[in-house]
Amino acid sequence: MGSFSPYDPVQPTILTVPGLGGSGPSHWQSLWESARPDTLRVELGMWNTPHRNAWVTKLDQAIRSAQAPVILAAHSLGCLAVAWWAELTRQSYGWPVAGALLVAPADVDRGDAQSDLRAFHPTPLTALPFPSIVVASRDDPWIEIERAHSLAASWGSHFIDAGEQGHLNAASGIGWWQEGQDLLERVIYAAGDRKGRPRPPSDARSILAINATDAAQAHYLGAAAP
Repeated sequence: MGSFSPYDPVQPTILTVPGLGGSGPSHWQSLWESARPDTLRVELGMWNTPHRNAWVTKLDQAIRSAQAPVILAAHSLGCLAVAWWAELTRQSYGWPVAGALLVAPADVDRGDAQSDLRAFHPTPLTALPFPSIVVASRDDPWIEIERAHSLAASWGSHFIDAGEQGHLNAASGIGWWQEGQDLLERVIYAAGDRKGRPRPPSDARSILAINATDAAQAHYLGAAAP
């Protein structure tokens, strides 16, 4: 994978990165794609028989084709594709991927993980080179909440406990998932200033830690905003 072109201060492109099996028409990723002109799906292919290197290559191609700062909105195994992309490309901070919303990452390292998930083992634990939020549910069958929190810490991501909402997919009944949209907007704001320039990592972390907590943690858990 070659070098990236310099940062171009334009509005970001939102790329959704589905997980195993893809995302059906009622999934929040599909709904966002149909409603937001800035949002496109990364067609990873082999949705039911994923191959790590093939998915990372497809993701890399989509990011390079965007020709704009990219915000990734990944779900489940798609989060692992993002982590592996970051591990293998070692991009400079904030470009071409300016930020990421990582929802319900699958635990590919646990002993009972199915073979399609084990293909992405071991999970990269290097800090991501862009501001990010990890959202996880307490009753997700694909990952324990403590493990999701641990991954967020390793990736340098702000962590959001979504309460009990299953795998945060269509079966969770969250539909358009307005809370997720709010978090996406927080990532976009943390990623760059009004002129499209990446924010320093310390500024981005502060924005995510304060604003994401206000927007989502209070919503899910009923915590009073500071």
